[in-house]
Amino acid sequence: MSSSCIEEVSREDNQWYRIAHGMLSKADIEINGSRPWDIQISNPDFFKRVLNQGSLGLGESYMDGWWQCERLDIFFQRVLQARLDKQLPHHFRDTLRIIATRLINLQSRRRAWMVGKEHYDLGNDLFAQMLDPYMQYSCGYWKQAETLEQAQEAKLKMICEKLQLQPGQSLLDIGCGWGGLAEYAARHYGVRVFGVTISAEQQIMAQARCAGLDVTILLQDYRDLHRQFDRIVSVGMFEHVGPKNYATYFEVVARNLKPDGLFLLHTIGGNNTNDKVDPWINKYIFPNGCLPSVAHIANASEPHFIMEDWHNFGSDYDLTLMAWFQRFLQTWPQLADNYGERFKRMFTYYLNACAGAFRAREIQLWQVVFSHGVDGGLRVPR
Repeated sequence: MSSSCIEEVSREDNQWYRIAHGMLSKADIEINGSRPWDIQISNPDFFKRVLNQGSLGLGESYMDGWWQCERLDIFFQRVLQARLDKQLPHHFRDTLRIIATRLINLQSRRRAWMVGKEHYDLGNDLFAQMLDPYMQYSCGYWKQAETLEQAQEAKLKMICEKLQLQPGQSLLDIGCGWGGLAEYAARHYGVRVFGVTISAEQQIMAQARCAGLDVTILLQDYRDLHRQFDRIVSVGMFEHVGPKNYATYFEVVARNLKPDGLFLLHTIGGNNTNDKVDPWINKYIFPNGCLPSVAHIANASEPHFIMEDWHNFGSDYDLTLMAWFQRFLQTWPQLADNYGERFKRMFTYYLNACAGAFRAREIQLWQVVFSHGVDGGLRVPR
């Protein structure tokens, strides 16, 4: 390569560096700085890749080992608080995906099973090591908790109390996961639980966990439910339903809930009403997912329910994710042979990016209680 060509490449690299440096300085993040949230660059093509590809380039370059950061959670908190994600260019593939979400039902019956196979079926060994004994892969309640186990048990108790469970009642758990809530409700409140999941691995563990209890766990799409229940709960599943299916979802819940029943929805939520999906999260973690907004939930539920209570404790998800990350690191030596170093970087990025997003108040965690209409109103515990 001639000297003039080398100089031209060098000038281009400097241009990408200057743009990235200018953006990161708005979040008080230094390139190759000494603070825990500063980033360390090992591949000079990093800047061009991220500025061209946005979120997908940032995540994939981390998975490829092009950059490091001691505290990814703080890095993402600062990036989001400075709204740097709004300044990155929208890659053509991201634009196509936004268009697709408006034209195509990404959470159709056929496509809905993808997240079960690609994420929840990663392996019970991974989740058993990372999560609490009840295998709760959703936000814990840290109001009085000091450990992950305490926070998750407090969450389970709060859900059961909000639903006012009584012995002999029937409870439908839509998206029952590994059966932790089903076991807790059946064992401590004497209810009959009917759980549905789209993950074969979850069904196997949930059935084993609930053996001997009045619990039924089926591998089934929620849209195929046709029976009446005293109570319905859905924890960490609505994020996979998708805007084109919100109306159907609430129709299903309404037809399966008895006239005097209660329904509790536990979901991550977004601050804005749109169809945008983070391309890295969609590709590597939760395919076809989409965060609902307040308006999404209100509009879809309005024809069917009275909204009795809305509880936001999104800051507790930051604590939950960081607790999961610490457990993930501690148990990695037992997991390494099955998953590999690239997976470790992917999961590290995922847990810390989400923690930073909750800390920056970019996303929320809601529990919403609905009824067909309770005489005298409903007093909901916290």
